Amino acid sequence: MRNKSNDWYVTPNNEPRGYIEPGALQELWFHTGTRCNLACDFCLEGSSPSDKRLAAPKFEEVKPYIDQALIMGVQQFSFTGGEPFLVKDIIKMIDYASSHKPVLILSNGTEPLFKRLEQLRGLLNNKHPISVRISFDHLDPSSHDAQRGQGNFAKALSGLKALHQAGFHVSIARHMKDGEDKAAIDNGFSQLFVLNGLPSDLNIVAFPDFLVPGSLPHVPHISEHCMTHYQDLTSRAQFMCHSSKMVVKHDGKMQIYACTLVDDDLEYNLGDDLVIAQQQRISMKHHRCYSCFAYGSSCSER
Repeated sequence: MRNKSNDWYVTPNNEPRGYIEPGALQELWFHTGTRCNLACDFCLEGSSPSDKRLAAPKFEEVKPYIDQALIMGVQQFSFTGGEPFLVKDIIKMIDYASSHKPVLILSNGTEPLFKRLEQLRGLLNNKHPISVRISFDHLDPSSHDAQRGQGNFAKALSGLKALHQAGFHVSIARHMKDGEDKAAIDNGFSQLFVLNGLPSDLNIVAFPDFLVPGSLPHVPHISEHCMTHYQDLTSRAQFMCHSSKMVVKHDGKMQIYACTLVDDDLEYNLGDDLVIAQQQRISMKHHRCYSCFAYGSSCSER
């Protein structure tokens, strides 16, 4: 277990820092590396075609964590990036994981997905379902393409349709803005789905701006009082770090982090053993912890 700084335990006002006590492991995430075919300047992972902050794991490195998680009673395996479909062993990983539990993959829905689509179709009869969440930053194609590249809204929509038509469960992720009319935006996406032969009620996961890796924005600090006064046992159990962990490959080693949003802070490195990692109390120190506190943001769809 990595030594923690004083900031891990107390806020700048010297109040006890808020924290989450772990429960049973329900979801295990695998980070497939920060390489991506796109280079979005807002990316919370800083991903790009040349980024090497986090490396792509091999199947042989992922399998032991799948096996250990199964012994611990895990209920789902999820894959994020970067762009997972760029990873050489991704189909092998998905195949093995979905033979044991449901699988979720996060993707930008563009060329890497299409290159793997036929292989992915070959897993449709696996024991457990495979779901794919596609990123649509904005309902307006020009706003989406301004950040992801010309034509990528149309490509992502084609990817979403192709997956649905093949028989996969699909959902989307979008950006959340302060003061937005959530109902109107969700209704707009629902209309877009119907126009494209998709179910009107596809799940939509909205995220605030998490900023790029290493950012240190000014956000309210979460004290222990905050976590007991504004949250209760039930709501604290909804935080990802209560029941999920993420495995990353960093500096050539497989390591476990508290959740999908904190891999840019070494204090959230919980070692290389899932049992030990899932026993550790998680401090609400990272600025993205405030997003979970304020918005209930979760990368999970369980």
